[in-house]
Amino acid sequence: MLKKSIILLMAMIAGFCFMSASASSETLEILTWKGYAPKVLVDKFKTETGIDVKVTFTNNEEMIAKLRATRGAGFDLAQPSQDRISSVQEKYKIYQPIDLSKIKADQIITSMLNAVKKNTMVDGKPHAVPFCWGTSGLVINKKLAPAASDYTDLLNAAYEGRVSYRLKRPTLIAMAFAMGDDPFAKYSDVKAYKALMDKVGQELMDKKNLVKNYWSNGDALLQSMRSKEVYVAMAWDNGGWKLHEENPDIDFVAPKSGALGWIDTFAIPAKAKNSDAAYKWINFILRPENAAVFTNLEKYGTASKGAIKMTDASVRGNFERSFSDADIDNIKWYPPVPAKLESIEGMILDKVKASK
Repeated sequence: MLKKSIILLMAMIAGFCFMSASASSETLEILTWKGYAPKVLVDKFKTETGIDVKVTFTNNEEMIAKLRATRGAGFDLAQPSQDRISSVQEKYKIYQPIDLSKIKADQIITSMLNAVKKNTMVDGKPHAVPFCWGTSGLVINKKLAPAASDYTDLLNAAYEGRVSYRLKRPTLIAMAFAMGDDPFAKYSDVKAYKALMDKVGQELMDKKNLVKNYWSNGDALLQSMRSKEVYVAMAWDNGGWKLHEENPDIDFVAPKSGALGWIDTFAIPAKAKNSDAAYKWINFILRPENAAVFTNLEKYGTASKGAIKMTDASVRGNFERSFSDADIDNIKWYPPVPAKLESIEGMILDKVKASK
């Protein structure tokens, strides 16, 4: 009888310990892009905090759809692009304001933090903080076009027949900045925006004879630069860095008027059950040594101040060659696009394409 009582008591103690362990376990549910929560950092976070991380991979469209379907429930943290937040939030209320007092702002690049705060402001409150970024700018063969330094060099007669760019809205925006205007500042004034786009479009039509081709396939563009058919192109940073590995004469250059940049963010869904863990993850992954791990793996820069200095030499070299601190602060981050402007841009691009 005593033996049975002891066995029963031991079983009860074991069960209590198991239930206590289960009750104390904590999970962070993240809705994010593939590669944004690498296992090595998830494991490190679990070791430091005891918090499990469950990751669901998605994209902007699916992210919005999932959170709309649940009215902001089911996840503790999401990672939308910063230009896909404010308009969605105004309509569907799927996020909650960011509590900046819980963010370690001293480890975030100030210009990026300010840009995301501004571009995700709804009802006077920011709804995201920056995570990672990339840019489009110029890819230049510096041996063949040593003086090229801004988007206007795509219209420079010195490089006739040796330039290439896409007939897409970023080209219109880039040219507007390089011509001394700010297209983003005109987003709220349709008439002024159309006048600016007409001006840019006319310039592209007037200088159409200088263009080797309007690229639509990234691999084809890279090949045209390898073969020296193209000296100056508007393209993404990673493409320029890939070419630089093959030929040191070619590299990505941040234009004088500013590279165009995207930022993916951290945003907390409206009905997150574990927002405390979400803030812990944000501060954890933006610690320079952790952000450097991400950049080494994915080759994207992050908003973590000083992280680039901790990356592998080859990765660090790309960023240090292409971006001074001033170049980073001069990046033109895409704000949300009013829908009515896209039709204006489309008509301008069609006119450029059809012009002789």
